[in-house]
Amino acid sequence: MITNRMEVPIGILPQPDETTCGPTCLHAVYRYWGEREALDEVITRTGKLEQGGTFAVFLACDALRRGYDAAIYTYNLNVFDPTWFTRRDVDIAERLERQREAKDDPRLRLATEGYLEFLKLGGKLRMLDPSRGLIQGYLRRGYPILTGLSSTYLYRVAREYGPDDTPNDVQGLPSGHFVIIAGYDRAKRTLRVIDPYGRNPFATKHEYWLSAERVFAAVLLGIVTHDANLLVIHPRRKQEQAHR
Repeated sequence: MITNRMEVPIGILPQPDETTCGPTCLHAVYRYWGEREALDEVITRTGKLEQGGTFAVFLACDALRRGYDAAIYTYNLNVFDPTWFTRRDVDIAERLERQREAKDDPRLRLATEGYLEFLKLGGKLRMLDPSRGLIQGYLRRGYPILTGLSSTYLYRVAREYGPDDTPNDVQGLPSGHFVIIAGYDRAKRTLRVIDPYGRNPFATKHEYWLSAERVFAAVLLGIVTHDANLLVIHPRRKQEQAHR
């Protein structure tokens, strides 16, 4: 029987502060796959950027080091050239190293370090259009999808300014965020979003349903804050069979 709605039964804890959404989402994925590690341990181990927050690739590297498989679908043209994914003869690690030498951007260099480790650890890197089909394919297999996106666009709230992230529609800058996609309603074309941030405009709890177009747009606009990705983490095949 064909059902209009598919969901992955994943829950999440509240993020402890304004900058720990990434490791909080990672912790939720680990719990979904049967691990019982404390959230504080995941936050401490994955670390954060100097200005707060993290990169999805750092979360992926943590998962790879713990024996999981990890695939990143990137839309970040600040880090990756699209032609690297359309030509079979391109060594992406080699291109990343050359780009690091050619560009003097601290955030780019930091992201590059992460992606070089990610590739060395066996992570899969792809650039495919974000689509309902792509999301359905993973949800059908029972895989939650962690994503780095633009919270400014997702929530349609004012940009933020200063060390306390004060809403300011003139001086403010866009903000990034991590959430988990854990469901799709075929009839309504909505996605179930699991959000570690408690004070969101869509629900009083940590989940809500939102149009797929809105979520995909927020993912693509994550490029403004060096996000713009989908991250799928799951146990390797034998571990996955044991989980089920």
